[in-house]
Amino acid sequence: YYNEIDPYAAQWLRNLIAAGHIPAGDVDERSIVDVRPDDLRGYTQCHFFAGIGGWSLALRYAGWPDSRPVWTGSCPCQPFSAAGKGEGYADERHLWPIWERLIRECRPVCIFGEQVASSDGLAWLDLVCTDLEDQGYAVGAVDLCAAGVGAPHIRQRLFFVADGAGLGLDGRGRLLAHAGAATQPEGS
Repeated sequence: YYNEIDPYAAQWLRNLIAAGHIPAGDVDERSIVDVRPDDLRGYTQCHFFAGIGGWSLALRYAGWPDSRPVWTGSCPCQPFSAAGKGEGYADERHLWPIWERLIRECRPVCIFGEQVASSDGLAWLDLVCTDLEDQGYAVGAVDLCAAGVGAPHIRQRLFFVADGAGLGLDGRGRLLAHAGAATQPEGS
């Protein structure tokens, strides 16, 4: 599942899928605001703010199997970028609360995300870590410079991973019953 509101980027995703560069999947051009948990049922990987498939391609390059569950997202950086209007949490493009609601309701096993590394971006990351840790995820983050991986510019980005292995989830992202009770399998 690829969620991307920009029509040009959405078509780029379809082209990458057709060429076999990223896993086959559906490209949803709706705003994340309109995505409901039931819309995600049956998907192993969900990529929000998918752009031109960077997360999906990076996972493949890293050896992450297409069949392994994961959610990824790079929330819009304009609210927290020094180049933006400086509206932060008041900016209508601050979409973490929407993505966090989907995470809370769907309980993915593993989440990767990214944001601009400004002082406001660091405050945003604190919010993200708190929200995810409150849900039982173990969260780690790193601040990386684009020049450190070969880019011809210095552009700091914050990357995070949230591991839900301790959430009582099975390998397909379904909650296990407590106290050894049998699980109720969901349809796929």
